[in-house]
Amino acid sequence: MGVVTDLEAGHRRVTEDVAEPATEAERIAFWEAAARTLQWEQPWQRAHTFRKPERISGPEVPEEDAEYTVPSIEWFAGGRLNAAVNCVDRHVAAGRGDTVALHFEGEPGDRRTVTYAQLQQEVCRAANALQSLGIEAGDRVVIYLPVLVETIVITLACARIGAVHSLVFGGFSAEALKFRVEDTGAKLLVTTDGQFRRGAAVPVKDNADAAVAGTNNIEHVLVIRRTGSEISWVPGRDVWWHESVETASETHQAQSFDAETPLFIMYTSGTTGRPKGLVHTTGGYLTQAAWSYEYLFANPDPRQRAADVHWCTADLAWVTAHTYEMYGPLANGATQVIFEGTPDTPHPGRHLEIIERYRVTSYYTAPTLVRALMGWFPDGVPQDYDLSSIRLLGTVGEAVNPEAWRWLRDQFGRGEVPVLDTWWQSETGATILSPRPTDTTFKPGCAARALPGVSTRIVDDAGNPVPADTQGFIVVDRSGPGMARTVWGNPQRYLESYWRQYARQGWFLAGDGARYDDDGDTWILGRVDDVLNVSGHRLSTIEIESALVSHPWVVEAGVCPVADARTGHAVAAFVVLTAAADPDRVREELRAHVTREIGPIARPSAVVVVPDVPKTRSGKILRRLLTQLFEGRPLGDTSSLQNEPCIPRIAAVCAARRADREANACA
Repeated sequence: MGVVTDLEAGHRRVTEDVAEPATEAERIAFWEAAARTLQWEQPWQRAHTFRKPERISGPEVPEEDAEYTVPSIEWFAGGRLNAAVNCVDRHVAAGRGDTVALHFEGEPGDRRTVTYAQLQQEVCRAANALQSLGIEAGDRVVIYLPVLVETIVITLACARIGAVHSLVFGGFSAEALKFRVEDTGAKLLVTTDGQFRRGAAVPVKDNADAAVAGTNNIEHVLVIRRTGSEISWVPGRDVWWHESVETASETHQAQSFDAETPLFIMYTSGTTGRPKGLVHTTGGYLTQAAWSYEYLFANPDPRQRAADVHWCTADLAWVTAHTYEMYGPLANGATQVIFEGTPDTPHPGRHLEIIERYRVTSYYTAPTLVRALMGWFPDGVPQDYDLSSIRLLGTVGEAVNPEAWRWLRDQFGRGEVPVLDTWWQSETGATILSPRPTDTTFKPGCAARALPGVSTRIVDDAGNPVPADTQGFIVVDRSGPGMARTVWGNPQRYLESYWRQYARQGWFLAGDGARYDDDGDTWILGRVDDVLNVSGHRLSTIEIESALVSHPWVVEAGVCPVADARTGHAVAAFVVLTAAADPDRVREELRAHVTREIGPIARPSAVVVVPDVPKTRSGKILRRLLTQLFEGRPLGDTSSLQNEPCIPRIAAVCAARRADREANACA
């Protein structure tokens, strides 16, 4: 591969020097400059093309029934590069092969440190093994693994040979995996014999076998020996990793691929409908992932970056991990931590130990984990944990509650480090809104403003701007090169899900509600599907949840709308309590607390104490599922939840509550 690059990794620009592009021409030039920090085998001929949806129905067709063309997005047309070479090989070629790429910590306590030179050898072996199994450019590979070094290796190996990867959370059910195997038309499934979860070896191979039973395109199942569990074996189909990858040659000649070559398929989760397989392409996605990682997480002074140790706590199957645990950090030659286990195994201080052990400087996690930590350490983090290495904190998944924001900064960041409340989605591929890492003042729970190179608006149904303190729809009116290009196998769904409402303007509908404050900063208010309308007042679920979490009895809260004949919606609050809570006073205490914090209109009509609230792998609370559970209605698909076992327990609590109400009504 040739080298076409402006800046070598480790000697990049200073964050404060980034100017906000003012015009569309400047914006495109901005992203071209970002792309030039990567290594290209062949430069691009055209930087950007965007064809917004065009109406094709005649004037006699009402707007709600009109047909539109599917939007088309293209970046760096004609350019050729290899994502794996950019993440590994070029750092070795630049003399940085001894730099640590990964500090791995397994749940049982096993540890491994991998340099960039070692990572290059392993990726090359895996690429050779993939090709020996008949995998070619354009083929799809489904990866059903926990957070392991091998997970990153096989992902980069797919990118190296031009295969399209789709990672699936190792805790998903066989049915969820089966859908992804069949929908992608994958030729290869990569899995383990088992995985460690909360101190136990959990079988995995049986799920994999069930998922590939029946009609599909799977030719081989590549199996990593992780736990030593007994597994079933299909001769000719099943292949051991240690017999195929570890014995392969560590020399592999990479080829380049067009910038718009699909890199991976990321499936979204939801309570209704089939998951959508979002397609991200190579050149644009890698550009935005690399640039935004550097801008947000790298030390603003390039001379200090050798001391950076990044930790994004997401599971590798989540888009956050793709961007800020794989492609973004590795494209920058960064050192990072990856952790296989759950944060409270074998004790709640496991993350604190890891931060101390590896001297983590940037810690990027989900608000739901912050709230869990608050519950585990109600008196604050014990002083015997040394967290002094932390230079920057970040949250992702949904808006962080102000109380959790303050706790994280005080307990992890000594009350002084930046805390970045980032907002973005699987569809956007990288961060869209965030405070600046060089800011000196912050608004807890506020995503602030768009990063350079992208922009957003908050508008009403018709696309008109909304005034301050008025809830509207947040749209991305100028997207970055990392935007998903389509829905795998269903471009019409891409149009209908994201572009149809504001087709005339060419805006991407994110699906979240938001508002401006008087300074013009953006506050994310949660999914528009979750907005409550109580007696004509539109209320944000996140604002009510934040009020609940600010009470010392509440560890976690999920708020949902439930039908009410008098007010339209009533507020139902599902709460996870601390041990200090008084169960006899919970309902009235929390209702009064919300009244004080927000007002009587937001007071929950029901307070339901539960062991957990249902969350996706990204930490988003599935509020529609709470509504269904509360009202006893049939549930949608729950297989993509990170904590699916909580569902029957919540259902039992809700069923008992309904039975009590019916008994009282009959008395």
